[in-house]
Amino acid sequence: MLRDLAADRHAPGDSRRRNLGALLRRVHLGGPVSRVGLAEWMGVNRSTIMALTAELAAAGLVREVPATTSGRAGRPSFVVRPESEAVHVLAFDIAVDRLVAARVGLGGAVAARLEATRPRAGADLDAVVSVLADFGRALHHDAPPSSVCVGVGASYCGMIRPEDGMVRFGPDMGWVDQAFGAELARRLGLGLPVLVGNEAHLGAMAEHQRGAGVGVQNLIYLHGDVGVGGGIIVGGDLLDGDGGYGSEVGHMLVNPYQGRPCGCGSRGCLEAEVGERALLDEAGRPADHWGREAVRAVVAAAGRGDVAAREALGRIGDWLGIGVANLVNLFNPGVVIFGGTLREVFPAAAPQIRRRIAANVLPVSRDKARLAVSALGYDATLIGAADLAFTPLLTNPLVTAPR
Repeated sequence: MLRDLAADRHAPGDSRRRNLGALLRRVHLGGPVSRVGLAEWMGVNRSTIMALTAELAAAGLVREVPATTSGRAGRPSFVVRPESEAVHVLAFDIAVDRLVAARVGLGGAVAARLEATRPRAGADLDAVVSVLADFGRALHHDAPPSSVCVGVGASYCGMIRPEDGMVRFGPDMGWVDQAFGAELARRLGLGLPVLVGNEAHLGAMAEHQRGAGVGVQNLIYLHGDVGVGGGIIVGGDLLDGDGGYGSEVGHMLVNPYQGRPCGCGSRGCLEAEVGERALLDEAGRPADHWGREAVRAVVAAAGRGDVAAREALGRIGDWLGIGVANLVNLFNPGVVIFGGTLREVFPAAAPQIRRRIAANVLPVSRDKARLAVSALGYDATLIGAADLAFTPLLTNPLVTAPR
């Protein structure tokens, strides 16, 4: 429980900073909330909440508005709202075959977005950064004159060095040690660093904070694109490993002897057995067809009774079930969330996945874990990138505040 700011009047400033950050984070993630609700959530008195909100309002981060009338006598109640139109970040989502940029207001609302296809043409740092920088500058230019950009975040489909946004390894496009974060920051020219995260890690955090994993302290998020990425939340925190490269569940070995080749150089990885190419090959789809629409087409064909499509989803579901069973036995999650293209695949493959869980998961863990699709859809990774960009502001509001 957070300490009462009034009791910390003469304490070091980090206590006040923590209280301000906690209140702003609550409003950013949870939306408008009453003073009474904030006081109860933070465990402080209402005068403390008034002092905190006054500081944040003076900094241009929140505003207080009268609540709708309750019909009760006495002083009117006030609701604290984020200043969504006055404070924003730029968020980027870099997938294998598409690029997305958005201006996202405090509170998480996407105010504007731009998208482009990305050719599957190998290491393309300059081309990707060029498109994203143009998008970012356009979004920044079109923001309301009074709106201030306080951060930039990006989600990338590869292994990211957190401290500088270096893409250490992006197997599907051949990126190795590409200085993506630094180069995008330079080309944007906003004087802000670009914070970069792995797409599945950011998707996991977004679902935990805003989506299908709200209120769940232990969850697994599986993100399907060309391959499969994973994000694991343990005790409310991201399990990111010693160097930030943890939770690479797509490269968990599930078929070591007759496995399909994987982009990482191994064979039989989970993503090789359940990823886009595996599904399309099993369904007999042409090699020059790929992407979300191609995956949707297989799922739709299976729904119409197409035998090849149904059998393909059955085989994919079996391998996916093996991977999920291993993860549930290891981490005992409260929920396993299927995002990206796996959000499309899961409903059709669910019977096979559930059969594997029933056969291969320890009963005490099997009874706990539920399966769900992403509540944020394909925007999970983009929203995760936006929340990453807001991190400095939420950590130290008055230092990063627009005014």
